[in-house]
Amino acid sequence: MKLLIASDLHGSLYWTEKLVKAFKDSQAEKLILLGDILYHGPRNDLPKDYNPKEVVKLLNTFASSIICVKGNCDAEVDEMVLDFDLSKAEKILTFPPLKDYTIHLVHGHHLQERTFPPNSIILFGHTHIPTIYTSQENYFINPGSVSIPKNSSPNSYVILEDRSFKIMDFEKKIIDRIAL
Repeated sequence: MKLLIASDLHGSLYWTEKLVKAFKDSQAEKLILLGDILYHGPRNDLPKDYNPKEVVKLLNTFASSIICVKGNCDAEVDEMVLDFDLSKAEKILTFPPLKDYTIHLVHGHHLQERTFPPNSIILFGHTHIPTIYTSQENYFINPGSVSIPKNSSPNSYVILEDRSFKIMDFEKKIIDRIAL
């Protein structure tokens, strides 16, 4: 079983097209989106080829394959145009190869205010910086940003296959990895 995990598309058609290509090429069963899908936000510059209407059309063609959580830049109007559920700020993911962990999908803008039970994997976005770290028996994994990376990091996403997480750039170079 394989999943592709991404965050912070921010309405970039250019980078969403690259993400969709990576999703198809990976042959992943699901595309997990960790928020900030259409709007670029007031603190960010416009991403390359900013075109939320076309991003909507493209993502809606894969709606049955998408699991998504709401980010701080996602709005009620976004829920009205997207054909997949964007209404929840957190979801629990069931992934049989990691049944000994609880997998939390969150955007991450309230991450510092949260505690998670032991043996949790927290998949989060928001910072636009790809990272993997552990804290108090838990794993925190951020795929970085598809369209507006920060701190000189590349545009990136995560592939989860079996019990292995790989942060990848769009040249298919592995940035970081962890196997559980």
